Amino acid sequence: MSSLPGRRTRHSPPETSGLSSEAREELRRRLQGLIEDNRVMIFSKSYCPHSKRVKELFSSLGVEYNILELDQVDDGANVQEVLSEITNQRTVPNIFVNKVHMGGCDRTFKAHQSGLLQKLLQKESTYDYDLIVIGGGSGGLACAQEAAILGKKVMVLDFVVPTPQGTSWGLGGTCVNVGCIPKKLMHQAALLGQALRDSRKFGWEYNQQVKHNWEIMTEAIQNHIGSLNWSYGLSLKEKSVTYVNSYGEFVEHHKIKATNRKGQETYYTAAKFVIATGARPRYLEIQGDKEYCITSDDLFSLPYCPGKTLVVGASYVALECAGFLAGVGLDVTVMVRSILLRGFDQEMAEKVGSYMEQHGVKFLRKFVPVMVQKLEKGSPGKLKVVAKSTQEPETIEGVYNTVLLAIGRESSTRKIGLEKIGVKISEKSGKIPVNDIEQTNVPYVYAVGDVLDGKLELTPVAIQAGKLLARRLFGGRSEKCNYINVPTTVFTPLEYGCCGLSEEKAIEIYKKENLEVYHTLFWPLEWTIAGRENNTCYAKIICNKVDNNRVIGLHILGPNAGEVTQGFAAAMKCGITKQLLDDTIGIHPTCGEVFTTLEITKASGLDITQKGC
Repeated sequence: MSSLPGRRTRHSPPETSGLSSEAREELRRRLQGLIEDNRVMIFSKSYCPHSKRVKELFSSLGVEYNILELDQVDDGANVQEVLSEITNQRTVPNIFVNKVHMGGCDRTFKAHQSGLLQKLLQKESTYDYDLIVIGGGSGGLACAQEAAILGKKVMVLDFVVPTPQGTSWGLGGTCVNVGCIPKKLMHQAALLGQALRDSRKFGWEYNQQVKHNWEIMTEAIQNHIGSLNWSYGLSLKEKSVTYVNSYGEFVEHHKIKATNRKGQETYYTAAKFVIATGARPRYLEIQGDKEYCITSDDLFSLPYCPGKTLVVGASYVALECAGFLAGVGLDVTVMVRSILLRGFDQEMAEKVGSYMEQHGVKFLRKFVPVMVQKLEKGSPGKLKVVAKSTQEPETIEGVYNTVLLAIGRESSTRKIGLEKIGVKISEKSGKIPVNDIEQTNVPYVYAVGDVLDGKLELTPVAIQAGKLLARRLFGGRSEKCNYINVPTTVFTPLEYGCCGLSEEKAIEIYKKENLEVYHTLFWPLEWTIAGRENNTCYAKIICNKVDNNRVIGLHILGPNAGEVTQGFAAAMKCGITKQLLDDTIGIHPTCGEVFTTLEITKASGLDITQKGC
């Protein structure tokens, strides 16, 4: 459908002003066809001066282009509406070059000045791949496989730079190798230890001393992870996705250098790229941190028991690791600079910390390490940690076998050549700003997962975003990833699950006088016979009084909090209200039923302690 410069494409859509879903999809397919079939496709309006400038630019370059003048077709308004769904742009001109959305007039001229436009004008067939995904984690693999299912030629580049301790791993990213999966399994190991203690009260008799074997646990976990690595590789092969175990780095527009472990370099080109490189743990940048400390990247495959451990940080990673290490019988101290679980509901965070403290985890509050020294070699050895107060001119020292740093993560974006193609990143965090279709400021480059600025760093979020991105790019779909009301759980010894807003955030957005908080303590039935603490588990919902008491925040601290939260998250997606919760009949006896019987508000000041099941 190419045409001479200035030639207008006539469009014959349905004459109805309001589109049915079927008509909308048909229009979408027609527009996608125009985009796919034309080297340059301009959606314009005949009287628009910006559109005129763009047409003159392409004419001056001797480039053929097709035009659809929205003011000269029967349903230009509908075309513009569907275009906005595809591109997230409501204005004209709306320009595509070799299927890549350029944007409007300003972006097109900037691309021309930088040389990007000339690069995009190359024929699509000159590229080696339709899509190259940099990063073989959850989001990257989801996007790559979905694109391959849609018939595209896809490559995945994945390379794990070893930690300062020499740890590396296989395909699958953080979650599978050094995150969610091994974390949950070690959390389960700790829960089994608690279950053994509880079992005596339920009639189980055993005389032998029960102890935990770190090596057996880690070997079993690493074997499971190995099977997952293999299955991911097999899945890519079955879908004809090319997998290259090399480090990817942009060298120019549409071109990437892949360097393998031997230092051998290979170059590849693609029409589109997705950055899914994730993040790695930060270090303190103090004496001895990289030489002697470990991070979560090292912990889950550590070949020896870590022994007496200092965990530095108050993130969910810090508290989860401290929790299961203490749960398998180790002496654990957590050093906290300021607050626990920054970004989470602070009432819940303090309850998490209080429970851990009651169960043997020590907390050093308002301290930061300034030096780590090795006292003895060994597996583990002995380390001296010097720390200073964040409030007073006070310095303390402690001796530990292992120091685990969990002070946050740094996006893996600074050494992949983004500056060579003009992709903007946050100077402070390294994260990549994108629009609501995960597109960077460079039109053919997209990003998903933990590298995104201002988005949730969660595996299921990355998977969802990756799949939907591939469907929009190659399947003619329009659905965007919804980052609102995403549930999550902190797998501390007493699990904390939440969905929606923290109480602090809700007050900030809606004001305290417009909120009603319902809450209660509860006693899981399983804890009663075991003689475990009553009035420790806690649940609350935050309701917006001016919106029919809609639930805008849900929080639970108790056993299996993740399982409970997942179900209520679906209800929150549907806009559940307090009345609908009240109308729901609970399953008895469960922890989840507590949300169906909430009566006491915080504002009332009434006692929420429980005396029965």
